[in-house]
Amino acid sequence: MFSREKNSFLLITIISIFFFISVIAPYAEAISNESVDLLTKTGQAMAEIAGAVKPAVVNVSTSRTVKVNKGVDPLFEDPFFRRFFGDEFGPQKTPKERKTRGIGSGVIVSRDGYILTNNHVIKDADEINVLLPDKREFKGKVIGADPKTDLAVIKIEASNLPTIPWGDSNKLKVGEVVLTIGSPYGLSQTVTMGIVSAVGRANVGIADYEDFIQTDAAINPGNSGGAMVNVRGELVGINTAIFSVTGGYQGIGFAIPSSMAKTVMESLVKRGKVVRGWMGVSVQPITPELAKQFNLKEDFGALVGDITEGGPAEKGGLLRGDVILEYDGKKISEPYLLRNMVADTPPGKEVDIKIIRDGKTKSLKVTIGELPSEMQKTAGREFENAMRGIAVEDLTPEIYRHLNIPSRVKGIIIAGLKEGAPAEEKLMEGDIIQEINRKKITNSKEYENIVSKIKPKEDVLLLIYRKGTSTHIVLSDK
Repeated sequence: MFSREKNSFLLITIISIFFFISVIAPYAEAISNESVDLLTKTGQAMAEIAGAVKPAVVNVSTSRTVKVNKGVDPLFEDPFFRRFFGDEFGPQKTPKERKTRGIGSGVIVSRDGYILTNNHVIKDADEINVLLPDKREFKGKVIGADPKTDLAVIKIEASNLPTIPWGDSNKLKVGEVVLTIGSPYGLSQTVTMGIVSAVGRANVGIADYEDFIQTDAAINPGNSGGAMVNVRGELVGINTAIFSVTGGYQGIGFAIPSSMAKTVMESLVKRGKVVRGWMGVSVQPITPELAKQFNLKEDFGALVGDITEGGPAEKGGLLRGDVILEYDGKKISEPYLLRNMVADTPPGKEVDIKIIRDGKTKSLKVTIGELPSEMQKTAGREFENAMRGIAVEDLTPEIYRHLNIPSRVKGIIIAGLKEGAPAEEKLMEGDIIQEINRKKITNSKEYENIVSKIKPKEDVLLLIYRKGTSTHIVLSDK
């Protein structure tokens, strides 16, 4: 006779065997050799791609000096307190300086040491250090930077470096597999995989010229300036930003397409600046309401809202109210496409433009000019007065729309402030300067004319628009 314990053990054993045969075994048998081989080959392919491109992706670290005004307890301002303890315990009149450090990534694009990265990675850096995957470290020198696309080129003194071949980002399709390589949170040589979630993303608010590749591959702080490659190991994008409310990965990352990055890089290397084409038009999207008013069959193209007097568009015969359908043989579905295409066109080139005017299709020829210098960002550091160190830009329809600025507000927008500038503690990026010394400002050319006449040490009265309110501010340079 079996004991009760032995009977229970036997029963549990039988149940376990039955469970394995009926439940677990079928799943184990479901993994075929073909599936294992397929997944193994896929894993090997990804490893090969990563192994081929990782040597050309570097860690870019920077240091910069910033001035800090520490807050002071109101007690120290009390005359009674200072009577006993002296003025040395009062607030510091001179801001203290401290070093801050930043981390990012870069892509080696030439064997002799040219590296492509983001402008925001190296902006205002006192020192740039480049760490190669083989642990060699070099000092980086800025060759040129373009805030309008958030791209920059730096160079190190080295030779026979590994590079990544250029790919054609224009051929990317939604759903295509991509890999991103960079240094998230300083963790060098990190590879993530995802798909192309979307192409042609604009109006994101990251840069002036936007045509981003969106991906769900994990991109985090420190990935900026790293590589996005396709399954052939070709460079199709430069990682630039994440869309996140937490500051970390949330499945939405953006990369600058290689077609744009290559054009900007070549211009920076050859000229030290980016030369952009210019047509002299202001355009807006076609809404269903506008399509109806202009007798269009569909809301497609770019509506001309304004034309610069004497500009290429006016000379080519374009009129306000024309709808641009094609530019140089390429269809225009959105205004940002036209803007990017014009910017990439070499000045002096004659292009064919297809438009609709009064319900009829018409073809025109326009000779593209060079974007005037006054329409580029004004650095402001050349001024020897209270306005030095302020970078400004003209207000565009995109800026009005993105920042929800009322149409009644006219002026120029502050795009950057140099550390240590007299305005650093009173102004901020995104402020709109409407008046300078009671003189109205409507564009950067007027801004430059007025600011250039301000004397050193002279106080400046500004009227600015910030967060729905207009405010007067006095700047001093003393």
